[in-house]
Amino acid sequence: MTATPLTLSQADPREVAADAVIIGVLQGADGPVLAAGAEQVDAAFGGGLTATLVTLGATGGQDEVTRVVSAGHLAAPLVVAVGMGEGNGDAQAAAESLRRAAGAAVRSLAGPRQRRIAIALPAEDPAQAEAAALGALLGGYWFGRYHTGEQQAAPELTLLAAGGVADAAAARAQVLADAVTLVRDLVNTSPSDLYPESFAARASEVAAASGLTVEVLDEQALRAGGYGGISGVGQGSVHPPRLVRLAYAGPAASKTVVFVGKGITFDSGGLSLKPAKGMEAMKSDMSGAAAVLAALQAIAALKPAVNVVGYLAIAENMPGGTAQRPSDVITIYGGKTVEVLNTDAEGRLVMADALARSAEDSPDLVIDVATLTGAQLIALGTRVSGVMGNDDQARDGVVSAARRAGEQAWPMPLPEELRKGLDSSVADIANVAAERNGGMLVAGLFLREFVPPGVRWAHVDIAGPAFHEGEPYGYTPKGGTGAAVRMLVQVASDVADGRL
Repeated sequence: MTATPLTLSQADPREVAADAVIIGVLQGADGPVLAAGAEQVDAAFGGGLTATLVTLGATGGQDEVTRVVSAGHLAAPLVVAVGMGEGNGDAQAAAESLRRAAGAAVRSLAGPRQRRIAIALPAEDPAQAEAAALGALLGGYWFGRYHTGEQQAAPELTLLAAGGVADAAAARAQVLADAVTLVRDLVNTSPSDLYPESFAARASEVAAASGLTVEVLDEQALRAGGYGGISGVGQGSVHPPRLVRLAYAGPAASKTVVFVGKGITFDSGGLSLKPAKGMEAMKSDMSGAAAVLAALQAIAALKPAVNVVGYLAIAENMPGGTAQRPSDVITIYGGKTVEVLNTDAEGRLVMADALARSAEDSPDLVIDVATLTGAQLIALGTRVSGVMGNDDQARDGVVSAARRAGEQAWPMPLPEELRKGLDSSVADIANVAAERNGGMLVAGLFLREFVPPGVRWAHVDIAGPAFHEGEPYGYTPKGGTGAAVRMLVQVASDVADGRL
């Protein structure tokens, strides 16, 4: 699916044909302060809108939503005032505050009846216009595939902005929102419907629609080609594994970046079985591969001057009678052997095959994205991705790209002393260390072993940010979030611009 389309208008918010007009409210030192874009709405209330908001208890706090009946002051019957926080941070923080506010306001208007929503939030420059448009589009998301009752209607969104200021920004926001929506839909799909073969088929459809080249290796090709990681993880399932390679050729491109995504469509833990509670969100274990697919879709639409290759390493990790066993030794693409001590550390095995294969693309930069470790959640929580790498500048560049794109990320080290824990007496390397400490970092050290020699590489662990199990906030719904898509698109743009 794609996100709800958003249109632009220079209409006066007092006269726009809508069911609701959204305005912004900042959290001032002495009470709420109307944000840019709300001037004409305030004038329609005779300059008394702030006093009305104070009476209703509004403070301007982030994502706070206050409804005011227009009582004939506007053509729209309702004004929705949404908090934007203090508004005194840097440009990145301000953009994210605007995105969150737009998302929270649109989400508050969701219901079975389609609502016409006019957005009179700050849109005085392209950055503001893109933030407001993207937040609104993402806030309007709803996954209704399995609901049999009354469906939530998609909103009709109109961004009120000056002519010429918002055109390109709104178009880019639409591209990004469509990509994030693709990820959310894939992650939220039941694993009985999304398994390696169907995921690969969906990737092929996206490639065809986006003008990407695509190659799909099935289980026979994987075994014949020596992809022992993907084959081993997938051999316990009735749904055999797949490796999908997507490619975008940038105009006049001189550099190539490779994205590798973990695509475990369901993770039972294999024979190292997870507890029942630990499996409940494991349909989201393919979020990294979904992010790579969606990023390629967006990149093909935005056309940066860089070549981008994406690998989706897809398998279902099940404890069937043919499943790999703890103590099995497998051979990764390229010849390195791995002792599998824990079959629940499977993501790094499928990623190893794809990382090793990426050498054939002669990349200038490799980024892998995975819901890889529970240790990421312990270290950084549910909203901040951990970024590691073999090159500090590349790692920090990816963190910077994530933050500028509106995603939270934090640089993490790869301490050399932890590598010894992966030594194996029977193979080149073990897939886990005996010590549990530093699990996120140990996983990064494992992956580093399979990165093409001399190539800059960063590993992004999105175990927490990829799937939101709490109540919705800002533009983030419950379920799949679409984490890492915007980061990857920004990385491609940065490589094209020579920034990364």
